Amino acid sequence: MSYRIASGCRKCAMLGKPTCDSGGGLVKETTIQLTTPLGYEVLDLRAGDRVELSGSIYTARDEAHLRMKNRGIPFDPKGAVIYHCGPVIKDEKIIAAGPTTSARMNSLTGFMLDNGVRAMIGKGGMNSTVREQLRGRGVYFAFTGGCAALAASHMTLKGVYFPDLGMAESVWVIELNRLPLVVGIDSHGNDLFETVMKNASRKVQKRECL
Repeated sequence: MSYRIASGCRKCAMLGKPTCDSGGGLVKETTIQLTTPLGYEVLDLRAGDRVELSGSIYTARDEAHLRMKNRGIPFDPKGAVIYHCGPVIKDEKIIAAGPTTSARMNSLTGFMLDNGVRAMIGKGGMNSTVREQLRGRGVYFAFTGGCAALAASHMTLKGVYFPDLGMAESVWVIELNRLPLVVGIDSHGNDLFETVMKNASRKVQKRECL
């Protein structure tokens, strides 16, 4: 269960139960453990949930998405997780693996979901089209940009597809060990990035009216 804790009301939080309705924050007290391949459990996630993800994932940026769209997906997409990332690999080890701006893949995500992919990982969120494509099917996980070394510390390299595309654009097979993530877009149309933007806009408007 997620824990709704109103901003400034941590003292009244009760484990496993909703707290008071005052305040406007949404903070989760627990971290949900997930292992790939993902199934219907992702449909229970909500935007803002903290997750630690383990198991195999696949990196893919623009060129890899185009290659898979035209030639087919080289791995089993059912329950798979795609990481928008161009990692730095040296001596068959992952040195850095920070997220790529996910908006670059807005127009290339639908066919992945149609083939059974359950989640994407990236930074910056995705557009309203992807948000609708995720409804009832999957989620978008956010990982903080600038934390490439932290990400790499949770990863082990397992293989590669399309090595001819080069280091940044190849599809790397990576084994995760509890990579910390936040659900940015859930399968119910809730979008953490949109909510933050709306809240920020309201605060700016209030200040301009002072």
